[in-house]
Amino acid sequence: MRGDPPAVDAPAPVTLPRTRRLGDRVGDGVLYAVTAAAATLAVLVVIAIAWKLVDGARPAMSRFGLGFVVEQAWNPVTGDFAALDFVFGTVLTSLGAVLLAAPLSIAIGLYLSELAPRGVRGVVGSLVEMLAAIPSVVLGLWGILVLGPFVAHHLGPFLGRWLGWTPLFSGDPAQNGSGQLTAVLVLTIMVVPITSAVCRELFLSVPRELEDGAIALGATRWEMVRDVVLEFTRGGVVAAVILGLGRAIGEAIAVTQVIGGQTGIHWSLFATGDTLASRIAAQYQGAATGLQVASIVYLAAILLAISLVTNFVAQLIVRRFEFQRTGGA
Repeated sequence: MRGDPPAVDAPAPVTLPRTRRLGDRVGDGVLYAVTAAAATLAVLVVIAIAWKLVDGARPAMSRFGLGFVVEQAWNPVTGDFAALDFVFGTVLTSLGAVLLAAPLSIAIGLYLSELAPRGVRGVVGSLVEMLAAIPSVVLGLWGILVLGPFVAHHLGPFLGRWLGWTPLFSGDPAQNGSGQLTAVLVLTIMVVPITSAVCRELFLSVPRELEDGAIALGATRWEMVRDVVLEFTRGGVVAAVILGLGRAIGEAIAVTQVIGGQTGIHWSLFATGDTLASRIAAQYQGAATGLQVASIVYLAAILLAISLVTNFVAQLIVRRFEFQRTGGA
């Protein structure tokens, strides 16, 4: 038709030269295979550990059943075994340690990421992280020689004087300072470096633009930390705290040295007690009968189940916070 523009032939497609070599394509396959094998190996290791524990605990499971978890007994002479005393001690000491360690760790992470002078951050951060490098047996020995006497002669009487009306601080601490309170304090020292290191990295990951924008809009430093830094990282902070909880649940040697190793359910932190990990570490090598060995392995299976449930709950919490922050995007 008149007025139509003249037809223009489309240019022929340009074929780009192939830059990928055969080794690159093979490398993709090798990378996928290696990473998939590593992930599969991790799953298989967990399954193998669980299977071995269940297999080793089978005699105790057949003898005591699920009542083993909710009953109180541990008498190698009569062959009566149960786990409730140790489950209670594990929960009490671990939660107590996390309640103390969580605010300390968050405060340390905020100080090192937001408030500390640049020259101080490296020194303080390195010293805090050095706590994680101290062997647990050394911390336990320090708990016996230093922390225990301090609890017996200073901290215990002070807490009893002001908080003795509560079940947690009723009674008197042992003269040597061993007990659940000392175990809580030792676990707190062991949890803080792990949790604070994760929190610091989380706080450093907050975009600087968000922090500067909040300050520019008139927010105070505290308001910026509360509404921007903590809001942005709350899912990760919860995961860091639960990671510390898992560390406290599984600690054995240091707790064995300071908790007293006694059975029974005692709400007072001044009383002696025991945990799942501590009982396993203290008695497995000296178990006198096959049933006692199976009962100790049963304790290990319960400990593994608690650890797996704790990590599963942590993932659910993190996903919920992430969904709330991003709206499911």
